[in-house]
Amino acid sequence: MNFLRAILAAAVLATHASAALDPAVFSAAVELYQQRKPEAQAAFAQLAAANPGNADVQFYLGRLALQQNDHEAAVNHLEKAVALSPGDSRMHHRLGDAYGLSAQKAGLFSKMSLAGKCRTAYEKAVALDPKNIDARLALLAFYQQAPGIAGGGIDKAHAQAQEIKQLDAGRGRQAVAGLYIAERKYPEAFAEFDAVLKEKPDDYAALYQVGRLAAVSGQQLDRGLATLRQCLSAPPPENQPGHAAVHWRLGNILEKQNDKAAARAAYEAALKVDPKFPQAIEALNKL
Repeated sequence: MNFLRAILAAAVLATHASAALDPAVFSAAVELYQQRKPEAQAAFAQLAAANPGNADVQFYLGRLALQQNDHEAAVNHLEKAVALSPGDSRMHHRLGDAYGLSAQKAGLFSKMSLAGKCRTAYEKAVALDPKNIDARLALLAFYQQAPGIAGGGIDKAHAQAQEIKQLDAGRGRQAVAGLYIAERKYPEAFAEFDAVLKEKPDDYAALYQVGRLAAVSGQQLDRGLATLRQCLSAPPPENQPGHAAVHWRLGNILEKQNDKAAARAAYEAALKVDPKFPQAIEALNKL
């Protein structure tokens, strides 16, 4: 009898796992996710209940968990997504993000193991789809930030930046510029962003990074203010800093110009967009 029950349970599970996903319902849930609507969580939870074996549903639940800074849920959903669709580069990329978030929150002895899992996931994502620029950017960031003992290295990061440049000149230039910023090679970084903006004057990412570079370096401050204000006139693309970050960077520059009143207003504007934005809270406390 127990054996029969096990077979029936397995059959029910298989039926659910193979149930067709309603494209219209899934598309509506994805749109909620893209618009950062809180209803996205419930929408994908309902889809998961009806389609527990669907990799894309687990993928989006994992991404929602990443947005919520919930590393345990992110790892849980994205490990399921990878198990269900092991040949999908996107799944491995976001699983790497989940391992990276977990490493930030882990104790000393767990960090190295999670860092290794993070690197492996990113490298697998790139191996599965060498044209996946988002995965390459994640791997670049890992190589840049991780110590050599964990597989990091600035030379590896530069190699990834050059690969990205071959795939997309604009995003590659931004990647190279980011590494120059880390190395405090500010004129070289400005030159890379200048090349991007010459071809695409309204490129949100490049405009933001010029402002960030001005805030970090103390150079070209007026230009940094102008590019950041230009960012405020456009919706932030996915995976780019939002308007809260833009206001915060405006405040950074205004502080450097000794305009504390305007800087305070900028930080307060950041908190109106995101009341929990930590950098703006810290900047106000220090002002």
